[in-house]
Amino acid sequence: MVQDVLRERKTMSQLASEHGVDPTVIRDWREVALKGLPSLFERGRSSLESEREAHQKRLEELYAEIGRLTTQVGWLKRKAGLLDE
Repeated sequence: MVQDVLRERKTMSQLASEHGVDPTVIRDWREVALKGLPSLFERGRSSLESEREAHQKRLEELYAEIGRLTTQVGWLKRKAGLLDE
């Protein structure tokens, strides 16, 4: 409905009667949308870089955990006699 309001093909009164919503509510939604839409496109490079760094750090942590678990499983298998030494 907000998209319809922003397209301005119908008046707010027409949309309000079609959807059973008070015109002031539609006007308020339009205001919120117009204020918030620009922020969707303001993601800067710094935000993307910090996300990339956080992802890389998490990836390194997971690979380290895989290494520790692999070592522990190998040790347990040797202790249980499941591996030939």
